[in-house]
Amino acid sequence: MESQRKSSGEEDSSGERGSLHTWKGYSYSVTPERVLLSRPVLQAALGTRHGVLLVEGGQVYSFGEFPWKQSQVSVVGPLKPVLESALSGQRVVAVAAGSFHSGAVTEDGGVHMWGENSFGQCGLSSLTVVPNPTPVAVLDPDTSPPHTIRVLELACGEQHSLALSAQHEVWAWGSGCQLGLVTTIFPVWKPQKVEHLAGRHVLQVACGAFHSLALVRCLPPQEARRPLPDKCGQCNQLLYTMTDKEDHVIISDSHYCPLGVELLADGEAKLGPGRSPPLRLQSSPSEPLSSHTSASAPGPHPSITEHTDYERGRTVAQNGEVLTTTDSDISAAGTDSDRTVGGVGGAGSRNSPYPDQAVKEYLKKLSDTSLAEETVKMTIAGASFQPPADSLDLLTSDLIPGVMPVTTSSALNSLVSSCASAVVGRVVSTCEALSLKKRINYYYPGVGGVAGVPGGVPGGPAEERVRLEESMQGKKSCSTGDIREEEAEGLSRRLSLPGLLSQGRYAVRLLSSTSAHRLLSSLSSSYTLMLSPRLLRRASRPRVRAVPLTPVGGLPEAGELLPSLQTEVWSWGRGEEGQLGHGDNLPRLQPLCIKCLSSKEVVLVAAGAHHSLALTAQSQVFSWGSNSSGQLGHMDCPTTIPRLAKLSEGIRVWDVGAGVQHTLLLADGDCYQPILYYSGQQVIEGAQDAPQDQTEGYSYTQQPVLLPFCMNLGYVSAVFAGGQSCVALADRNVMGFSASLHELATAERKFYCKLSSVKNHILRPLLDLESLSTALGPASTVMLQSLARCYSRLCHLTGQHSASLTANLRRRREVKSLVMLEHASIFLDTYNEYCCSVGNFLVMGGFQALAKPSLDFFGKCPELLQRLAESSEENIPLSDLLVTLFYLPMRHLHEYGRLLLKLGTCFEVSSVDYQKLQDGCSKFEALALHLKRRRKEAEYTYHFWKSFPGKMTDSLRKPHRRLICESSNKALTLQNSGRFSVNWFILFNDALVHAQGVVPYKSLFSTHHVFPLATLWVEPIPEENTGLYGLKLISPEETFTLLACSSMEKAKWLRSINQAVDQAMSGAGQRAEPPISRTASYTFYKDSRLKEATYEGRWLAGKPNGRGMVKWLDGRIYTGTFKNGLEDGFGDYVIPSKTLNLNDHYQGHWKEGKMHGIGTYKYATGELYEGSFQDNMRHGHGMLRSGTLNSSSPSVFIGQWVHDKKTGYGVFDDITRGEKYMGMWQDDQRQGTGVIVTQFGLYYEGAFNNNKMQGTGVLLSEDNTTYEGEFSEDWTLNGKGVLTMANGDYFEGSFTGEWGSGLKVTGSFFKPNLYDSDGDKGRAVKLGRLAVRPEEKWRAVFEECWMRLGCEAPGQGENQRAWENIAVALTTSRRRHRDGSEMNLSRTHNRTLGSLEFIPQQHVGPVTMEKYDRIRHSLIKACDMPLHPLGMLMETLVAVYRMTYVGVGANRRLLLQAVNEIMSYLARIFQLVRFLFPDLPEEGGAIPEPSSDPQDKKDSNCADTQLESPKPGRVVSSSALLLPVLLPRLYPPLFTLYALEKEREDDVYWECVLRLNKQPDMALLAFLGVQHKFWPVSVPVLGEKTEVVSSTKDACFASATETLQQIRQFVFSTTFTPSDKLQVIQLTFEEITKEVMSSLEDNFLWSMDDLFPVFLYVVLRARIRNLGSEVSLIEDLMDPCVQHGEHGIMFTTLKACYYQIQHEKTT
Repeated sequence: MESQRKSSGEEDSSGERGSLHTWKGYSYSVTPERVLLSRPVLQAALGTRHGVLLVEGGQVYSFGEFPWKQSQVSVVGPLKPVLESALSGQRVVAVAAGSFHSGAVTEDGGVHMWGENSFGQCGLSSLTVVPNPTPVAVLDPDTSPPHTIRVLELACGEQHSLALSAQHEVWAWGSGCQLGLVTTIFPVWKPQKVEHLAGRHVLQVACGAFHSLALVRCLPPQEARRPLPDKCGQCNQLLYTMTDKEDHVIISDSHYCPLGVELLADGEAKLGPGRSPPLRLQSSPSEPLSSHTSASAPGPHPSITEHTDYERGRTVAQNGEVLTTTDSDISAAGTDSDRTVGGVGGAGSRNSPYPDQAVKEYLKKLSDTSLAEETVKMTIAGASFQPPADSLDLLTSDLIPGVMPVTTSSALNSLVSSCASAVVGRVVSTCEALSLKKRINYYYPGVGGVAGVPGGVPGGPAEERVRLEESMQGKKSCSTGDIREEEAEGLSRRLSLPGLLSQGRYAVRLLSSTSAHRLLSSLSSSYTLMLSPRLLRRASRPRVRAVPLTPVGGLPEAGELLPSLQTEVWSWGRGEEGQLGHGDNLPRLQPLCIKCLSSKEVVLVAAGAHHSLALTAQSQVFSWGSNSSGQLGHMDCPTTIPRLAKLSEGIRVWDVGAGVQHTLLLADGDCYQPILYYSGQQVIEGAQDAPQDQTEGYSYTQQPVLLPFCMNLGYVSAVFAGGQSCVALADRNVMGFSASLHELATAERKFYCKLSSVKNHILRPLLDLESLSTALGPASTVMLQSLARCYSRLCHLTGQHSASLTANLRRRREVKSLVMLEHASIFLDTYNEYCCSVGNFLVMGGFQALAKPSLDFFGKCPELLQRLAESSEENIPLSDLLVTLFYLPMRHLHEYGRLLLKLGTCFEVSSVDYQKLQDGCSKFEALALHLKRRRKEAEYTYHFWKSFPGKMTDSLRKPHRRLICESSNKALTLQNSGRFSVNWFILFNDALVHAQGVVPYKSLFSTHHVFPLATLWVEPIPEENTGLYGLKLISPEETFTLLACSSMEKAKWLRSINQAVDQAMSGAGQRAEPPISRTASYTFYKDSRLKEATYEGRWLAGKPNGRGMVKWLDGRIYTGTFKNGLEDGFGDYVIPSKTLNLNDHYQGHWKEGKMHGIGTYKYATGELYEGSFQDNMRHGHGMLRSGTLNSSSPSVFIGQWVHDKKTGYGVFDDITRGEKYMGMWQDDQRQGTGVIVTQFGLYYEGAFNNNKMQGTGVLLSEDNTTYEGEFSEDWTLNGKGVLTMANGDYFEGSFTGEWGSGLKVTGSFFKPNLYDSDGDKGRAVKLGRLAVRPEEKWRAVFEECWMRLGCEAPGQGENQRAWENIAVALTTSRRRHRDGSEMNLSRTHNRTLGSLEFIPQQHVGPVTMEKYDRIRHSLIKACDMPLHPLGMLMETLVAVYRMTYVGVGANRRLLLQAVNEIMSYLARIFQLVRFLFPDLPEEGGAIPEPSSDPQDKKDSNCADTQLESPKPGRVVSSSALLLPVLLPRLYPPLFTLYALEKEREDDVYWECVLRLNKQPDMALLAFLGVQHKFWPVSVPVLGEKTEVVSSTKDACFASATETLQQIRQFVFSTTFTPSDKLQVIQLTFEEITKEVMSSLEDNFLWSMDDLFPVFLYVVLRARIRNLGSEVSLIEDLMDPCVQHGEHGIMFTTLKACYYQIQHEKTT
């Protein structure tokens, strides 16, 4: 970055950046000395008499006195630092200095220490001094093996050191209670984790001489508050007590647990009975009591100290009266010393049974490093204990046994006398002003009704443990030094409830909100009745919900980008000077939170020898501890609590340093160059060796003084202090870069202070007003709360950013680290949100309504408002002043742009930093202009509402609505409006309002209608046609014309409407015309079909067009595509059924607002229809499932529908009765010819009428008993007929009765003679004559396929149009699947779909084999794709076929119909194929042979192996072309029918196969009559020849046997079609021939007599289970053209073998 900055060709040197200046004292004669180094200094650290410097490049220099360097130079002047060569090769990133030792952190997180080590402060055992930097291992002992902890920074005291790890945990080593470790053995040589801070995010550590500080991020808010305990976990006493006085009730939660500890000679603590060791101690206001549980000590340990707040008022009973001091009497700055009772060493006395001197000695020894060697024995006896009087309500440490505070009358009298004059006159007003309900109920409900919480907290992750513990403590204060009341939380530790406020002056003392809510919710009714009636009335008023003005957890999107402002300061160690900030002089062995700093947004802490500093984001400095030389920057008492340093108004401190007896402050002055302030002891030349505690004869400051030489140093970026020395790091202003960077940070700090002042002095008081909700009303109150939240987020972001810029100044000073450039969206979004909330509040008249309560609060002379709003106008209305004040943050955006532009001038135009700065400047400037326009729009809209009051305008008034233009000047009128009608058009940013009325009426505008802009289209009407300046407006339900008075007015309205529409849609409003197609939501109010329905989706010129969703009020929902305002395309429709409390659900295609096409309809009754629709009715082919298998009447119908009724051919499966009907229907009734089969084997075919078997029919039973004659009812014979028995006997005559229930016969009985010929005997009925003809079946299925191709009737249409329809259907389906409205396709289907979308080029002329193969491949793809019309047809045919012949339909008597149905499919599909490929020859037509053999080879390679079929004479047939595609899908049900038909023959055949296969090969060959020359002599076994012996089995002709087995193994192969099976037979013959030829001459030719026995052997060894079924299937479906060829002969041979085996005698 430095190399890119303009420097007139000069390189950056140490003189320009990071120059070091050092001095002592603050007199005017002091002149800083500059330390000359070769590189810029990045960081300095000062000890008592030495210092350490970190320079660029990671090198470390030291100066001062080095007594630990015994053999080296021990004294080096500050102007000549020496390099620490032991750190060569290490890149150091941080340094630290204690009183007499130093430390460094390397880039990899390693720690190096050197210097004095008598107390283990260097972390190296067996060494009293460490002369050179030596590595110190920081290891985690909880891991195995212990892993090294990476350290971020160090802090060093006099006898101890602290390290902050990368996990933001604290590690300590050295000696003293300032370590914060659970140990009594010192020194601690190895770094140990400070367990009390485990689970918390520590941001910084600092060390004083004998105390430690830590800056800790507040814990995030808990997701669920746990109930708090009502009893102490140790002594089982109530945590809350209630005392009933004569005129008031006192409730207190000041419970003190009397734990005792004795130190034994061995250094271990002896505890009282039932008490746990003090491992974890209460500390933070956000942390509860905790302990490491053990078997012997399961309970938690209470806090070391627990105090009430100093700044909170105290309730003191004196002579029957109660007095209260309030927060308003106490300022946060701490300037009024009268509010404290007693200073340091005050005379307030207390009585105690313990010796004063013993306690003091014990406390001294606790903080002494010799604690491990000494033995202290405390004897408990009756004596007085006199703690400091500055802690009136002090809870002494649990280390002191049984100490209980007793407030004496003298102390109370002094408090009463000092406060009575200020309080008595205000008691009544204070009591009346307090809203009891507001204070008590602020802590949200649900905390009352306290449940017991286990005393011990289970072990686990530290952070989770801390979160769990936090709920146990609530809001109890652990520090007496609260500066002022926390915002919106607890008031006090006591609550005094007077009986009747009207009877006297009584002060009301409130608990913290948590405790008050919990206690009052559990009070008995008797105590509740003692409350003042007036107070109860106040408590019953509706209250405004409290708005937290500090965002909990910060901005989520900021994350880790910006420093946290929600911090806590923790301290521990010695406290004799009050340097711990807890309001006392006691030591703390464990870290303890200084609660009064928890809400102060501390960003930096520093520790002097005996005093401490905290710097806040608001540039304030809090100080506490020793003030012997005025180093605290104020002279207020007591100094044991944090107080503000006294600085002039406008001085903003942003860096601090603390020495032994002085403090150094770096601040913003009147200009952007930083200034220095000094506070503390003046250093006299030659007297540096005087004792540090000797202050006589020394001069010191009473408040910080300005150092006069600071302006000569340049732009100071950081200050450091230590011992008696001061150090400042400064930069030269190269090309204005430093000045610009400092100006940016200064402006941000100043802006944040301004925002905080507005929040604290304006916003918070207004929100606390009780009359606020009454003055504003509910709606405006909610908007004000929203405004407050947005303001709070903006304020918090600014504070975080100012802290980030300040940190950037201290270390990096680089452009790339500016968060506002890299993450500008965080700032832009926050400002946008805030401006929107201010505008909304303004539009709704919120500021006007807020003026009255503001006037009551600020008075008639609001100088504070004027000063904060930076307004110089006089007599400005209060509402305008508030508007100016809350719009003030918008000015800062211009400041951002200006400062970024100024920074950009410091860089080359081509540099990356320049481009970033320019981009950032553009963003902030653009946002500033945009927000300025939005403010004008808000003000314009507010004045419009103010100018046109009334019911109509009030109904239109909305917070987000902004006015663009309106036609009150009659610039716009409605065409063809009545003579006396009045029309008013108002254009808002979200709607166009048309108000109408009639002139004579008093109420001018009687009606109005709102047209949302998102569904409004405007078109200019050409003027040349009409001569009018017209605009055509189109809305979803209305179209009207507006007439403008001039072309200019027309252009204005046209532009305004278009921009408003565009902005309403996209938020930009930059296009001249918004898109005609858009996405929007609209609720219909006129349309009869869609009335009160809401549509959300795509629009085109005022009509729903594209994908969208409609919701009706009655619960109907349609989701799908629209066209011209109607449902058209694929859609999903849900219709609620009120009677069944379920929904009808349709999913499918629509046309012109009606169900049309393929769809699925799920009825609320449980029925499911899948099929075709037309005009919202089932029409075409479809399947209806009624009920389920477990329901009362499950059934399935698949077939043709006409106008919602079954009409045409269909199959009905009555699952309940076990019957399946296959026949014709008419109006939901069986009508015409049909077939019924039952699960009991009955078969009927014949006529049906009126849903009954009526007319001529044939009935067969399972045992072949047959009736052929007349029927009148189902299974009821009535009329003439013939009944034939299974043995051939038959009756002929008239029959009556139901089949199976007894028949009445009138006729003749015939028994055939045994000598009659077979022709005479056979009276077998030929089935199928009375069934539906195959070509009549499923006509609707084929008709729908023709319709998808664009043909009204089969074969009637254009070929090109058919291909176009196919392409459109595939593309539409593909898009629908991609959008997710239907199930996803596989990758294979997606690839196939892409190739099918192209329309093939039509070829003219005869079809060659190449073209034929191309057609065959395209048909295979089309039939395999369910989205293709042919693929859809194929899937439907497969479904209906399986529906017909599976289950009950698997009846052997249906075999002939099943075969004929397949032949019918082939013929009708072939008709479709020839329509698509007109050049294809007709059935039986020939294809010319290819011209050469290579072409044959090419054709054979193109064909798929699985579809390879013989090419018999190159003849085209439907079976050869289509059967390979169709038959594999129909094979299972078809083969089942063949198996049932051939069951008896196959059983005989199989029995014979099993018997014959028991013989070995040679015996079987001989039995079958195979000539000996055909017997194999040797057979290959595992690659080796083996001779055939008499015991050899299953070895001869093995290859031929395996080949023939493929004819049935369709699971592992693809031999489904007859042509495939014939190919297998041919290959089997070839294998036989190949094996025989190996032993005979090459010119051998087979004769059938020789071949048949050998083939018979192969068939037997193949063991084909259902060979008869296979033979029948091949015979029925074989292509006629191959019956008389080679394949035909081979098939005949196989068939002969089958019959031969059946009749073979095996004996």
